[in-house]
Amino acid sequence: MEKNASAAVKPPARAIRKITLGRNTYSVPEIVVGVLLLVPSIVFLVFTFVIPVVQVVELSLTNFNMATGEMSFIGLRNYRYLLENSDFWLSMWNTCKYSAAKLIFDTSLALLIAVQLDKNIPLKKFLRSTYFAPVVVPMVASSLIWIWFYDPQVGPFNQILSFLGLPELKWLYSEHTAMISILLFSIWKGLGYNVVLFLSGLQNISDSYLEAARLDGANEWQLFWKVKFPLLRPITNFVVIMCIINSFKVFTEINVMTPNGGPLGSTRLIVSYIYEQAFTNGRMGRASAAALLLFVVIFILTQIRSAMDARKDVDYE
Repeated sequence: MEKNASAAVKPPARAIRKITLGRNTYSVPEIVVGVLLLVPSIVFLVFTFVIPVVQVVELSLTNFNMATGEMSFIGLRNYRYLLENSDFWLSMWNTCKYSAAKLIFDTSLALLIAVQLDKNIPLKKFLRSTYFAPVVVPMVASSLIWIWFYDPQVGPFNQILSFLGLPELKWLYSEHTAMISILLFSIWKGLGYNVVLFLSGLQNISDSYLEAARLDGANEWQLFWKVKFPLLRPITNFVVIMCIINSFKVFTEINVMTPNGGPLGSTRLIVSYIYEQAFTNGRMGRASAAALLLFVVIFILTQIRSAMDARKDVDYE
C-alpha cells in the first residue's frame, strides 16, 4: 500500500519562466529559439550594412585621396565643400527633375497599361510578356542599342521624325534633349516591372466588389476610381517608393549613354557625381559625404510618402 501511494504521487512540474516584452509574454525557450534563428540574419546585416555604413561615415570625415593613399581627419569640411559646390547642386537638381518626371510618367503609364491588360483583349498573354521583356535585358546591352536608336545620322528615331516631316533632334548630343532621351529609355526599361505589379493587384481584387458596384449603377470609369484604385493603394505605395529610390540611384544608363555628365552636364545625376569624386578625382571622403547626403534625401522622401499613406489610413477609418 505504501509503495502504491508513493507511486501515485507525481513530482510537481517545473514552472517555465515567462518574460514580458512590450505587451506580449514569451517563455524562455521561445526567446532562445527566436534569438538563434535571428543570429544568421543579424550577422549578415552587420557585415553587409552596419559596418559599411560606419566606414562611409568615417571616410566622410577624412581627406582620403585614393591616388596617394593619404588620409587625414578634417571633420565636416567635406560636407561644407559639397553644400558650397555648384556641381553638386546641379547634379542634385538634375536628379530631382529626373525622379519627378520618371515617377509621374512611369507610374501612370504602368497603371494605364495594367488596366487595359486586365480586360479581355486579343493577344493579352503576348502583350504581357512583351511589356516585361525589356526588364530582363541587361542594362548595358539595352543602353548600347538605344545609343544607336538615338544616333542623329543613322538612328531610326530621326528617320521616323524625317518621314513624318518633323525636325530631327540631336537626342543624346544636345543639352536640351539629353535628359529627355535618358528618361524615355528609363521608362521603357522599367515599365514592365510596374505593369506586372499593378496587374497582379488588379487580378487579386474580388469580383464581388466589382459586381456590387455594377449593381449600384457604376460605369467603368467610376468602377476604376471608386473601387479598383483604392484597393490598389498598397501596390501603388510600393511602386512609388521603389520608383523614388531607384530614380535617385540611377547610374548605369547615364554612364553608358552620356559619359562625363553629358553635354554641359545636363545628365550629371547625383550618383554620377559621387562616382566622379571617388574614382575620377580620387576624393573618397567627398564621395562618402555625398553618398550620406543622398541617403538622407532618400530617407526623408520615403518617410514623407509613408507618413502621407498613414494619414490616409487614419482619415479613412
